[in-house]
Amino acid sequence: MTNERKPFRPLREEITDLPNLLTLVRIALIPVVLVCVDNYSPRLSTLAALVFVAAMATDVLDGWLARRMELVTVMGKFLDPLADKLMVLSVLVIMVAKDRAPAWLVVVLMSREIAVTGLRAIASQQGYVIAAGAGGKIKTALQSAGIVFLLVHFKYEILLFDYTLDFHTVGIYLLYLSLVMSVLSAAEYFKFFVDAAQRQAGEQAARGVTRARMKQRLRRRRSKLVALRRAWRRERKELARERRREKREAKDPKRPRRGPRPGTES
Repeated sequence: MTNERKPFRPLREEITDLPNLLTLVRIALIPVVLVCVDNYSPRLSTLAALVFVAAMATDVLDGWLARRMELVTVMGKFLDPLADKLMVLSVLVIMVAKDRAPAWLVVVLMSREIAVTGLRAIASQQGYVIAAGAGGKIKTALQSAGIVFLLVHFKYEILLFDYTLDFHTVGIYLLYLSLVMSVLSAAEYFKFFVDAAQRQAGEQAARGVTRARMKQRLRRRRSKLVALRRAWRRERKELARERRREKREAKDPKRPRRGPRPGTES
């Protein structure tokens, strides 16, 4: 059975796929959540939490639809993680602005996201695929739950129980737990990257490809490029000189033609 390659599709066509449209809806909901965050209005805070939950639900839905409808596209691979990070990081920043979360905690969480994103970009250039592990998934779940509790913020009495739940306090504790999982999962990603790099170096050394040889090849390629650039510059100069000579002859046909400069002929 032969695997047929899917035809190339322009990005403007991929953007209209249903999973990508849901991702765009998730991005469009970010300002709605931010506007609804209010330290003095329980209704607006609850609305912000509900919109955030709906946005996170579209994250699960668009991934399922993309796999079910076989619409895993380049645009989707770019937009889906971007939408998740924009939503989470934007809400964390507004939590700091509203004094609902400590600034240092948000800085550490954001630094972890930036570091892991950069690591994945470098890994993809080297041919490594760093998939989300169990630690990363637990971190995401704890972080999302903590954000929901922080968005609700106020204290509410639990029905059928004589207990008042402080959503703000629970949200802070969940963010602390997500911070621990963030550090552990980041260490796991870095360990995977180092192990993969060492494994690749060992395989290359077994084939006789050492770092010294790679540097020697790079020097040879650079010297060839330098030689090609010099030859190209000489050709441009000769071509410009020939054009100037032709213009002079066109203006004064009786003027004797000069021979080539010494050293230009081989």
